[in-house]
Amino acid sequence: MNYFKPTKTIFDDFFEHRDMLIIQHMNGDINKREFLELNYKYVMKKNIKPFQRIDSFEKGMYNYQYYNVLAKYHRMVAQEIKDRGKHISYYSKYLKEADYYYNEKDKTTFRLLRYLHFENVESYYIKMESSNLEGKLYEIVLNDYEYAVLHSKSLWLLEVLKKEKVFSSVRKKSVIDYYVNQRY
Repeated sequence: MNYFKPTKTIFDDFFEHRDMLIIQHMNGDINKREFLELNYKYVMKKNIKPFQRIDSFEKGMYNYQYYNVLAKYHRMVAQEIKDRGKHISYYSKYLKEADYYYNEKDKTTFRLLRYLHFENVESYYIKMESSNLEGKLYEIVLNDYEYAVLHSKSLWLLEVLKKEKVFSSVRKKSVIDYYVNQRY
């Protein structure tokens, strides 16, 4: 008798890896820096690319995570270069790349929210320990999906959230406070 094992989709593999790293981070097995580095290495090793169209929740979250991983990694490298006080041109290069990926992440967030018709979405500023992020970073929670928590500082996206009446002016603790307030 032939039994076939269904092959994993790109989403299964990607999100299983991501969930495994989240659990390791929550358990204290890896720190935030290691979490970012392992995510980045996974994306590079798999040679994955974002989807052109977002016509499903999975594609939207996949693209969001893809751009988020690249943005945070490049920001981390830029900060390391700056802290060492060397190669300021490399610092600028990595910072510019991080900004590009953050912008792509924000566009992806908008496209995902538009696909979901902004339904069962809530957003608000989050309480931050970092004075640089306090009053700038906000959280977007997709209540119909587990682990669907997005973040942004984008002013244009914030205006869209307000226009769609899914942004609350009440500042709250992040649902993933253990992560967003940890330095790397």
